[in-house]
Amino acid sequence: MSNDAPTALVECRGLTKVFRDFWLRPRVKALNGLDLEIRAREVFGLLGPNGSGKSTTIKLILGLLHPTAGRISVFGRLPSDVRAKAKIGYLPEESYLYRFLNARETLEYYGRLFELERSERRRRIDMLLEMVGLEAVQHRPVGEYSKGMQRRIGLAQALINDPELLILDEPTTGLDPIGTRQIKDLILHLKARGKTVLLCSHLLADVEDVCDRVTVLYGGRVRAQGTVDELLAKRDAVIFETEGLKPEEVEPVRALIESAGHAKVRRVEAPRKKLEALFLELVEQAHAEGATTHGAGAGGPVAGFLGAGAESAVAAEPVLTPAAVALTGTRVDREVLTELAQPAASQPVSVPAPAAEAQTSPPAADRQVLNKLLSGAETETPQPKPPAPAKPAQPLLNDAARVDRSVLDDLLDKDRRS
Repeated sequence: MSNDAPTALVECRGLTKVFRDFWLRPRVKALNGLDLEIRAREVFGLLGPNGSGKSTTIKLILGLLHPTAGRISVFGRLPSDVRAKAKIGYLPEESYLYRFLNARETLEYYGRLFELERSERRRRIDMLLEMVGLEAVQHRPVGEYSKGMQRRIGLAQALINDPELLILDEPTTGLDPIGTRQIKDLILHLKARGKTVLLCSHLLADVEDVCDRVTVLYGGRVRAQGTVDELLAKRDAVIFETEGLKPEEVEPVRALIESAGHAKVRRVEAPRKKLEALFLELVEQAHAEGATTHGAGAGGPVAGFLGAGAESAVAAEPVLTPAAVALTGTRVDREVLTELAQPAASQPVSVPAPAAEAQTSPPAADRQVLNKLLSGAETETPQPKPPAPAKPAQPLLNDAARVDRSVLDDLLDKDRRS
């Protein structure tokens, strides 16, 4: 075998899974002799209608189910091997999160499961929160998140261990077109950094945009597999694309083609852009006009620790297309920070500002914080001063001595008269 041949990270041979009822009678044959191979550094699409066996295949790869027949290997090991699991990141179809933990606590929890050191956990958490655009809402309980925001934090937890194999089950569910575009761009960036991605989605346009190879399942069997170009190419038609022609110029071209190739021209029409491209253009235009929006941030560059040791690692680049930068509702405008950080020397010193008006420039201490924000440095949280030692509590008996003496005298006089 050539050294350049792609390495198979996941191999399934004759994989069969039969679910049985309480009496151990065969009830459902979810997979029937499945042969599957996922190669290193590729984006692999697993497609099929509901009940075709996609989720069962994923659970077998993760070691959550055991096959009835056939064999399966992940990184050359059994799926149940913990050493194989440590190299996998998984985003399930539904985000199963602890509702009362916030985003940072959620990532802290998963980082501890992978036994990451404290400093490394914090570094990765900061990068991931910036990448998925949840910096500004990181302290809100995830139970208050929208479905799209939960998918974002779910994606972050799937990447906390810097996995070699990333399994994404319906990753764009609940996301707006900007978030969907971000996920697709992220998948391509992870591939460039040496990651392998298994994508399972019902949105076929997303699969077409990012996948190298695709397998289509139906009834637990493979119905088609190959590269996207191989599966989608139409062999009985050829497309010519030219610059715009005037209506009177179209007919001579049609006649020339039909006379030269003895083939009938089926249609002549102007090409259309995708609806996604139109949406992103409109968002970019709105952003250029200064329109504002609210919600989760648009996201930042790919986390630097992802695939940092791979030979094909690339420099951190923004995940989003320029149009997606428009959705920065929870981000602070950099121009505003720059303006605030400028010294207030340009203001007339002789005219005192009215007491009722707010300061137009921050004090020196705040300006230092803003300068750190602009330079990208992490701002240190000021440590609160230790409270002064409390005086020891007085015995309860001493409280009685504080009672007004006149009250006691009055009570004693009444006792003597009685």
